[in-house]
Amino acid sequence: MAELRLGSLFDGIGVFPLAAVRCGVEPVWASEIEKAPVSITSRHFPHMAHLGDVTKLDGGAIPPVHVITFGSPCQNLSQIGNRTGLAGEKSSLFFHAIRIIREMREATNGLFPVIAVRENVMGAFSSNDRMDFRAVLSAFTAADVPMPASGRWAGAGMVRGGAPDLAWRLMDAQHWAKLRLARRQRIFLVADFGGRRSHEILFKPRPVQPFSAPCGDRGLSSSCGDRGSFIEAGRRVPVTRPFQCFRMRASAKERSSEAFRNSFGLPTDPFPTLLASDVSPFAFWYADDPAGGCIRFPTETECERLMGLPEGWTKYGVNGEEILSSHRYRALGNAIALPCAEYIMAGIAEVLGGGADHHF
Repeated sequence: MAELRLGSLFDGIGVFPLAAVRCGVEPVWASEIEKAPVSITSRHFPHMAHLGDVTKLDGGAIPPVHVITFGSPCQNLSQIGNRTGLAGEKSSLFFHAIRIIREMREATNGLFPVIAVRENVMGAFSSNDRMDFRAVLSAFTAADVPMPASGRWAGAGMVRGGAPDLAWRLMDAQHWAKLRLARRQRIFLVADFGGRRSHEILFKPRPVQPFSAPCGDRGLSSSCGDRGSFIEAGRRVPVTRPFQCFRMRASAKERSSEAFRNSFGLPTDPFPTLLASDVSPFAFWYADDPAGGCIRFPTETECERLMGLPEGWTKYGVNGEEILSSHRYRALGNAIALPCAEYIMAGIAEVLGGGADHHF
């Protein structure tokens, strides 16, 4: 049977295509406008076409795919953004993804895509007085989805009875790998246009794919054990305390000395969410040399590890040129945690039967 095919809108550094490859799904095309991410993904996926700006794409004219994934810009939805919601200049690009999906389905008599996956920040639950998430659900279903009786969106839920079948789930990357990743709470929404399998994709227990030994561009670090293996510290295991910078700033403003001290975190605390605009520092020392410690920022390689990505994934572009550090940090701050994407992609491969000839 022919392979299942994937198209990635707002592709970034190709996390959904990487998850697809690891689950036996072929990434066919991607849409991204930032030069550094396009160069990075062109190196890793030389046969994946780059289609450019989503606002200029016609979903009926591009190659049809079984799966469309997208993590549309979150700047207007994030709790640290301007909170203008889906009406904002960046986050309103979500509706272009919906348009492209609708155009493709019209052009293929409802055959493609079969599954759509949307990823976005937790703030999407609450922006615009919680009406934005309702607008997202309504845009997928082309129907009026009522607010829950509680007036709040749960961290997991479903919309059934129509097409597509919808399910969503709030996933925190720190809990989705045997090695604890950075904290990263994201809403994953699965739309099944071909059946009622969204719950199987998003809620069914299945093993998370393990970190593999290094093997070329897509090899993952074989490190294991505690968080020390994420830090570039040679053979010694350091003591690290990530700073909770937003808590620190808030407690300083409120002049709360206890809250300020607590913002330094514990050795067991996860690393804060990686941001495109900022990198949070952490305290670093060895148990036998606390006076020789320092405050430093995670390196680009450490950030890749904290997102579950292959070591060096963002280091080089398509022609072997080194990607600037600032571009790597920005791209990683905008990225999706690989283990979460893999869990969902494994579910899609499972329910679609692993081939394009499967009856949808």
